[in-house]
Amino acid sequence: MERRLLGRTGVSVSKLGLGAMMFGAWGNGDHDECVKIIHRALDAGINFVDTSDLYSQGESETIVGKALAGRREDVVLATKFFMPFDDDPNHCGGSRRWIVQAVENSLRRLGTDYIDLYQMQRYDPAVDLDETLGALTDLVRAGKVRYLGHSTFPASAIVEAQYVARDRGRERFVVEQPPYSILTRAVENEILPQTQRYGMGVVPYSPLAGGWLSGRYHRDTDNIGPASVARKRLADRFDLSLPENQRKLDAADRLARLADEVGISLVALAIAFVRCHPAVTAPIIGPRTMAHLEAQLAAADVTLSHDVLDRIDEIVPPGITLNPADNEWTSPSLRSDARRR
Repeated sequence: MERRLLGRTGVSVSKLGLGAMMFGAWGNGDHDECVKIIHRALDAGINFVDTSDLYSQGESETIVGKALAGRREDVVLATKFFMPFDDDPNHCGGSRRWIVQAVENSLRRLGTDYIDLYQMQRYDPAVDLDETLGALTDLVRAGKVRYLGHSTFPASAIVEAQYVARDRGRERFVVEQPPYSILTRAVENEILPQTQRYGMGVVPYSPLAGGWLSGRYHRDTDNIGPASVARKRLADRFDLSLPENQRKLDAADRLARLADEVGISLVALAIAFVRCHPAVTAPIIGPRTMAHLEAQLAAADVTLSHDVLDRIDEIVPPGITLNPADNEWTSPSLRSDARRR
């Protein structure tokens, strides 16, 4: 599989990354099957694997660790911290206290002594970025982490983090992991231009829009709710009584017809669309089963013509997210307590 440079790091990664959110109780609880899926992805040429301590409360990391035993050096391994791990309010966020604890927990579960890419899963406006980058810089200098990244950061925080790193002598974030799909295009406005400005790698997640572009959702079928535990937690993104999700259903139908005209699957159309953006390094696919993986691997070599891209733009215009909840970040300044005098 073709490889691409991850920003300006000099590290090359496969043009598709393997996401591990569906491995464990949130998706596929059969560890042996999950290991087989990971091995099949590696054998197909994928060398970038992404997980998080959030996924099934660390179970995903444990499964990935099992799968990489004996193959660790061949893989660019990424994981994330930030989200609440349990009910303890100190077991989350971007504080030095939690980062130092979280990385040790992830290293243990992954069965490795270093993480190639350690990512902050969301922006934390409650914590000074200098504290976060200071703690992460110490991890890099201790050899526990190779590179730093963040996920779903707003454009203002991307810029601020770059300036903090420069002015305080910290290691800088070199990767952003945003949600990006045909149905979720808000990142085209400012996020992707900022990553290009700073030479960052971009590894978007959910190119199938949480399953909306898997071919599962159609007007002429009984659309049932999301199959996985992870997606059941995101009811506002799947509730078909909401007009914004009805718009997604309409778009998915039109995109499916376009894919049929072109002679490819909707899955291939969706993944190829994300992969072809010049700012994108490698979309992250997130299979739950071997069949899902095989269907998504088939998209690796699909190229979309300018005509097809123009037709996609007619269905979902550039920069538009049909359901704002899919952007997965809302400014805390919009909370009612921040707006009330």
